[in-house]
Amino acid sequence: MVLTMSKSSDFHSGFVVLIGRPNVGKSTLLNKAAGRKVAIVSNKPQTTRNQIRAVINDDDTQLILIDTPGFHRPKDGLSMRLNQTVRSSLGQADAVLFMLDVAAGIGDGDVYIANELKKTKTPVFAALNKIDLLKKDEINAEKDKFERLCNFKSVTSISGLTGSGVNELLKKLTNILPPGPKYYPDDMLHDQPEKLIIAEFIREKILERTHEEIPYSVAVVIEEVKKVKDILHIYGWIYVERDSQKGIIIGKNGGMLKEIGIKARAELENLLGENIYLSLRVKVKKHWRRDGRLLNELGY
Repeated sequence: MVLTMSKSSDFHSGFVVLIGRPNVGKSTLLNKAAGRKVAIVSNKPQTTRNQIRAVINDDDTQLILIDTPGFHRPKDGLSMRLNQTVRSSLGQADAVLFMLDVAAGIGDGDVYIANELKKTKTPVFAALNKIDLLKKDEINAEKDKFERLCNFKSVTSISGLTGSGVNELLKKLTNILPPGPKYYPDDMLHDQPEKLIIAEFIREKILERTHEEIPYSVAVVIEEVKKVKDILHIYGWIYVERDSQKGIIIGKNGGMLKEIGIKARAELENLLGENIYLSLRVKVKKHWRRDGRLLNELGY
């Protein structure tokens, strides 16, 4: 972490953890708040697997929003580790932002998370997301139900997609930040290591093009990134759990893998501002989600 001391004694800074069940829109909000894409987005559960920090600067504040994996009842070694990531994030936060899908209503996962949050002394804010999908009277009716879930410091209705209510929410969060230093320089929007963010953008393209069990069985690891003349060469592995999944990712005559590479390269060139050569290969690692050693090797 880069620590940059502020010139002003009135500077405030701190960390707010985003928590919520899968697919409530945490990453969409993170991108909207950051003003650019820093986290991958899809409609598949377990899209976010790592802790992602977005840095939001103002003249006298620095708010660090921490996106976390969807909190859920664990089913395997990977999901247990994702939950551990969420719990460890709670311990370093100045506040918690509980994201809820107001259009879907209260689900078992929301109740599960609310019960977990009742154990923490950290102030909990609520963001009722996806208000763009409801009428105003429907939002008000649902808001009353959600407010009873937990002892919230405040409840804000937002749309991470359109940006409605997001500035109001960010103002509430910055208002509770304690006096502190500037943790990151002004030009730093996130703290993702280069290889990790490259791997995540590639995995997003796989999520967009695959269905059923494939999205949950895929991991991407970047083996090497090196500059050759004016081109950034990226070499990566796509890991799956079964031979049949390998065939799906590669596709007929390599068509699926080629399409994934083309889409990922275009987005990475825009993100990194570099001309890119991207080489992807597919390998089977059986039951990697249940293998502690493999989870360590894959960075989870």
